[in-house]
Amino acid sequence: MTSVSKPPRVVVVTGVSRFLGARVASRLAAHPGVERVIGLDPRDPPTAFSGLLGDVELVKADARAASGAIADLGAEAVVHLSVASAPDPDSGGRAAMKEQNVIGTMQLLAAAQAAPQLRKLVVRSSTAAYGASFKDPAVFTEETEPRAVPRGSFARDILDIEGYVRGFRRRRPEVGATVLRFAPFISASAETTLTRYFAQPVVPTVWGRDARLQFVHVDDALEILHRAVVEDHPGTFNVAGAGVLVLSQAVRRAGRISIALPEGALSSLASVARNVGIGQIGLDQIDWFVHGRVVDTSRLTAEFGFTPRTTAEAFEDFIAGHANGASLTAGRLDAAERAILEGIRAVRASAAAAGGSD
Repeated sequence: MTSVSKPPRVVVVTGVSRFLGARVASRLAAHPGVERVIGLDPRDPPTAFSGLLGDVELVKADARAASGAIADLGAEAVVHLSVASAPDPDSGGRAAMKEQNVIGTMQLLAAAQAAPQLRKLVVRSSTAAYGASFKDPAVFTEETEPRAVPRGSFARDILDIEGYVRGFRRRRPEVGATVLRFAPFISASAETTLTRYFAQPVVPTVWGRDARLQFVHVDDALEILHRAVVEDHPGTFNVAGAGVLVLSQAVRRAGRISIALPEGALSSLASVARNVGIGQIGLDQIDWFVHGRVVDTSRLTAEFGFTPRTTAEAFEDFIAGHANGASLTAGRLDAAERAILEGIRAVRASAAAAGGSD
């Protein structure tokens, strides 16, 4: 049931140099009753965000330096969005990702715990917390535990982050803590590993698998985040569009061509991604493409009084934004084809070597 209360006067938002954080901070700064929004990020926001962040006070610092911004400025709410979903090879790789996600969250929550005026905490999480394996149930609810330890680094980080939030709730029970487990973001304008994957003319898939997928439209994610701050919605919530698309449906609707690789060639997906500019594909994404993941969102809609557009509708918006085709050049397409063929050859060679050693 929707609970409306007086919005916090001072809000700290982490991760404002990124798409999601910048837009959340901008919307909060425009909300009546919110007097100050402080954007916390170790990186300067791109110049393209300057119009969005005109009313946001920017502090160039990471979560480890959050104590000053939270306590000294009298923050009444903290919105933690500085969570990396994939390692950036140019910024320290996996080690830097874990430092940001796990250590950064731990230090941010330590600062929040010491802030006497704090009354609200909102944390970006992910449905990756459930993992993705052949042991999965048909639908995950918020109470479902992972059936297997996730292989991917992002999912493991998410489990650590949520563990720290549970500890925070025990220590500061008077602070309303909201954890939002988002399905993968998609929209006409979103720029993510997932949108780049489906925007390519040749989409690598896994032979013999047709995973059930769910998405959430970025605009709906922004609305849920905004309501979580200006209203009172403590608890943990799955955030996704109702319904599912199987991977083959999504590829067809996007007007792309799929190339099925043997499951043993999963590593070649990462090679393809790097060669054609999709980005860094890790074990989290690979397991998701193999096993899929579907979550129940009835708790979200009942509590927030808001229903995100369906998975199919969100994906249609993405398709509309890419109606003119992918941005691949002929050279990058050739690179993709070569990488796919090399991956298949490597699997065959490995299989032949294993057979010869018997």
